[in-house]
Amino acid sequence: MKLYQTYASPFPTRVRLSIYVKGLDVEIIEPPGFHASTEAKGDYLKINPIGRVPTLVLDDGRALPESEVICEYLEDAFPEPPTQPADPFDCARMRLLSRICDFYVVMAMVPLFDLSARSRRHWEPAKVEAAAGKVAEALGYLEEYIGEEGFAVGSALTQADGAIVPQLVLACEWIPGAFGTPDPLAELPRLSAYWRAIQQDAIAGRLIRETREAIAGVAAQAKAQAAASASA
Repeated sequence: MKLYQTYASPFPTRVRLSIYVKGLDVEIIEPPGFHASTEAKGDYLKINPIGRVPTLVLDDGRALPESEVICEYLEDAFPEPPTQPADPFDCARMRLLSRICDFYVVMAMVPLFDLSARSRRHWEPAKVEAAAGKVAEALGYLEEYIGEEGFAVGSALTQADGAIVPQLVLACEWIPGAFGTPDPLAELPRLSAYWRAIQQDAIAGRLIRETREAIAGVAAQAKAQAAASASA
């Protein structure tokens, strides 16, 4: 199998969690045209006409886009070891936490993603503060449902951890570092405890390192491109 993805995007992270937990032999490919790249997506659009990451291509050539769909496929095709809780309510809570990340946390970050692509002289303090406040509000929704055993749900890694950890790297490290905003976890004790604990897990720690390195790489690439444009 092949997984087309980028390490800087938070969405493929939950797929990599499933791959790492299950020990699957999957070739990871980073397609062109994402993040600070100026390349076109080219042939990748033939694999996934939606044009987003991730996409899983099976050994027979069939392709599946969308991270949640891919994770469900991997769970059905390779059920052991599981990345979903056995208890139906816990499984629903896992999906809820993932949904909060996708529909609330990410959307709250969009204005900051947009600002980061512009010159700092366009960063209006009031807009930055308002956007950071929305991120903190969305993280508060996670606070309500996050587990208290060191994992998002229960006592083992699930797909929800793969959804949450890249968002916390962005919310707790990238946003305060880039915009000088306060730590959004300061008023969220349960989520803070989770963030401290999950970094000690070997697989989650690997995902966090991959995300950190990718974000730094995208920032360096964008900086280099801005410098090249300024000197042109």
